[in-house]
Amino acid sequence: MPPVEVEWTSVIGLANQTLTTPALIDFVDQFASVLPEDVCTYIRQIHRRNVLRNDRLANQLEEAVIAINGQGVTPVLLKGAATLATAPVERRGVRLMSDLDIMVVPDEAERAVAALAAIGYEIHDQARPESRRWYVELGRPRDVGTIDLQRAAPGPAYLYAGPGHALNHCVPSLLGRGRVYVPTPTYRALMLIIHDQFQDYGYWLGQLDLRHLVELRDLSDSEGLDWQDLASHVSGELMKNAVETQLLALAALLGVDIPRSMRTRLIPRLQFMRQLMQARFPATRVPFLAMTVLDLRSYRRATSGCTQTGRPGLWSVPRTDTLQFLLRAATAVRVGKV
Repeated sequence: MPPVEVEWTSVIGLANQTLTTPALIDFVDQFASVLPEDVCTYIRQIHRRNVLRNDRLANQLEEAVIAINGQGVTPVLLKGAATLATAPVERRGVRLMSDLDIMVVPDEAERAVAALAAIGYEIHDQARPESRRWYVELGRPRDVGTIDLQRAAPGPAYLYAGPGHALNHCVPSLLGRGRVYVPTPTYRALMLIIHDQFQDYGYWLGQLDLRHLVELRDLSDSEGLDWQDLASHVSGELMKNAVETQLLALAALLGVDIPRSMRTRLIPRLQFMRQLMQARFPATRVPFLAMTVLDLRSYRRATSGCTQTGRPGLWSVPRTDTLQFLLRAATAVRVGKV
């Protein structure tokens, strides 16, 4: 049963901030008899609208995949696109998403862009030539979301030294009349964690992405994630700390059964305590940036390809431009993050 005295305005406000309002439909369906009527009405309305929106996204995704297939390319579906392809229709409206993430191998990218342009897509944004990470964002006025076309899995390439290329962890699947690759549940979980912790800088900023935690919980409930298999893909101290920080949050906040061996180490526990403190007291975000030094040495090793501990010459303070970037990010309002 839900708590008796709840400030529902604050609960709904937090759900809206973290983009998790549609996911509250399960809670409403279970406890509607004891919840305020206006709360139930609001959440059901948001969920209903999101079902309609995600149905349109699913149709958009199938059309895009068929066009890309026409160029002899079979794309990999990432993040929300993979969820649309694998979730039961009745669960389609639980996740709020803004775009469709699709990956192709580098030598197929030009053909994929041409295929999408042929059905009316235009480039809205793309990576600069000097960027380490290639992407193209494409959209059409009639669609409810954009397509984020990528050539690699989310996050820095050095974090995938252990598991290797994403295609090694995908299974071929049909999407309506289209052909796609869908990452295995364990690899989807790994990519989601790397996306939050490193591509979105959550590990360095001490931020939580509750929407993706809910997605990880649902992935565990529906697919039965093998956490030890996930751990086997983790290489290096930095990645291990980041993954275990995410799993600690998953266990503590959403009650997911995570093996004890993956939630007892010191640095992940300190990082999770930091996340909770910053969520409750946002003014602590800037002083807690000092905690980046906990993993700075591990970061230097990971980016240099060194796996040995104790190697000299890897300890230093962050560069000035890095500190300035983290300071700006820590004080900015970031949608979906707390």
